[in-house]
Amino acid sequence: MVPLVYFVITVGQIQGGSFAVVGAADQAAKVYVAQPDEPTAQAAAEQAVSIALADFGHRPDKASISTRCDPADCQAPGTAVTITVSLSVPLPFVPFNSDLRLAASEVEASATQLVGRFR
Repeated sequence: MVPLVYFVITVGQIQGGSFAVVGAADQAAKVYVAQPDEPTAQAAAEQAVSIALADFGHRPDKASISTRCDPADCQAPGTAVTITVSLSVPLPFVPFNSDLRLAASEVEASATQLVGRFR
C-alpha cells in the first residue's frame, strides 16, 4: 500500500509542476510584451515566473527561463515573443541533502504573445 500512495503523491507533484509551468510561461509572455524595453521585459518575465511557481509551491531556483523572438527585435510591433519555462520536479519526501539532486521529472511549457502596435 505504501508504494501505491507514494506513486500517487509523485504523480500529483508532477501534475502540479505541469500546471505551474503552463501558468508561469503564459504570465511571463504577457508581462514581457507589455514592457517598454528588453532589460525591463526580461526582469518582469523572471519575476512573473517566480511568483507563478511560488503560488504552486515550487521553488523558482529549480526553474529555467528562455526567451525567443521572431524576428530578432523583441520590442518591434508584431514580433512573436515565446517564453519557455522548464522546472525540475523533485521526488517527494526524499530525506537527502541538495547535493544529491533526485528529480521525479522535468516539465516544460511555452507561451507566445505578439508585441502590440500600441503599448
